[in-house]
Amino acid sequence: MQGEEYSEAAAALRDGDLDAANLAPKHRLLLEFVETLTRHAYRITDEQVQGLREAGWTDAQIAEAVYDGALFNLFVRLADAFDIHPDPSYDAAGVPGVLTRPDRA
Repeated sequence: MQGEEYSEAAAALRDGDLDAANLAPKHRLLLEFVETLTRHAYRITDEQVQGLREAGWTDAQIAEAVYDGALFNLFVRLADAFDIHPDPSYDAAGVPGVLTRPDRA
């Protein structure tokens, strides 16, 4: 998803608003899975994985989502532990709304 036609979806995702992102059900399901991985990995169920398969995701794609999600979480936790913050000039839109939400895990 690249280009101006996806700018609203990109802004919504940046703010952690899956409802406003207007995603296809298949993509929303995958992002909800990655959210479970991020917040409570031990809660991932066989049924959740099967739901991804039924939505059309292959086992290789599901595994890649797990690898990417886990790696990103590692980076975030390292940055948090060492109090590393990106230079604000790197992102003209400012701090993503998802990072300022009170429910951020």
